[in-house]
Amino acid sequence: MLSRRGVFRLLLAAGASAVAAAPQAEAQQWQPPNQRSMGPPINQPPPPRSQHRPGPRPGYTWVPGYWAWSSRHRRHVWNEGYWIRNRSGYRFVGPQWVMRRGEWVFIPGRWVR
Repeated sequence: MLSRRGVFRLLLAAGASAVAAAPQAEAQQWQPPNQRSMGPPINQPPPPRSQHRPGPRPGYTWVPGYWAWSSRHRRHVWNEGYWIRNRSGYRFVGPQWVMRRGEWVFIPGRWVR
C-alpha cells in the first residue's frame, strides 16, 4: 500500500511528464477586438433593393424599404418603404443595420430631437 507521500510523488511525476510532453505554445501579438479575425459576420443582411421613391407628400416622411430578420422564417425578409406622419420638433432616422462585436444588429427607425 502506498503512503500519502508515495501517492503525492506519483502524481507529481505524472504531472511533470504530461507538461514535458505537451506541445509548446506560440506567442501571439495582441490586437484590439475590432481587428481580430472573428470569422464571417453573423446575420449579415443582403444589400438593399432598389426602390422607386415617390414624390414629396406634405406632412409625411418617406421611410425607405429595409431588410429585417424574421425569427419565424429564419431568414431576412424585405419590408417595403412607406409614409410616416411627421412629428413636430423631431426628425426621422431610418432603420439601419450596424456591426457590433462581429455580428449585425438591426436598429429600427425612430424619431429624434
